[in-house]
Amino acid sequence: MGLLDNVERGIEKVVRGAFSRGSHAQVQPVEIASRLRRELDHKAITISEGRTLAPNVFDTHLSPDDFERAQEWGTPLAEELCDVVINHARSQGYVLQGPVRVSFSEDENLKAGDFDITSRTDKSGGLTSARAPERPAAPSRQPAHLQPVLDIDGRRYSLNAPSIVLGRSSEADILIDDTGVSRRHLEIRTEHGSSYAVDLGSTNGTYVNGQRVNGSVGLTGGSSISMGRTKIIFRLVAPRNGGGQ
Repeated sequence: MGLLDNVERGIEKVVRGAFSRGSHAQVQPVEIASRLRRELDHKAITISEGRTLAPNVFDTHLSPDDFERAQEWGTPLAEELCDVVINHARSQGYVLQGPVRVSFSEDENLKAGDFDITSRTDKSGGLTSARAPERPAAPSRQPAHLQPVLDIDGRRYSLNAPSIVLGRSSEADILIDDTGVSRRHLEIRTEHGSSYAVDLGSTNGTYVNGQRVNGSVGLTGGSSISMGRTKIIFRLVAPRNGGGQ
């Protein structure tokens, strides 16, 4: 039995009670999982060879009756559906530019058993929660197949450790040959699927997307980091072996 089969069995087990009551037609969790995969396929856009972007934020519109049942099991159901999205994206080689979020909303124009899914790409990171109205659902999940990297002066460095220090010192994890950079200038911390830029008390400061870093700031794919005369781009890419490339 494949991974997706296990995920879908998990969905059915989690919400069997919530979706099994009543005699009229009802939305089934596996139907939502199947529609999510189709939504990924339909909205995926190839922007270059080997790089296909797909949406990472999904809103499932349900009838009032189905929404009430889904709301009762919002967190477990949304977590399983997030796994469906991540696993399908991984199997198809899609790039997700932010954490996966699945939420539920009520649509009075839908009848029991009918549902719609809308999707979009959202680059915002962090641990914001997907929500069903008035009820928390699944936390955001950074796609496991994406690797955080830094592009510096034509070289790419994979962030394979929870803490990477950049600076002019030979003891820094990434050496920056720039007199405007302090010996220990910047730390990139990665935890719980999110990355942060932390200024280490540098003389000239660190800037993320043009804003000076006071303490730490979250990074998302495409974030621009400036220190001294050095420009750095933080990216989320398909993993590769090795460190600097």
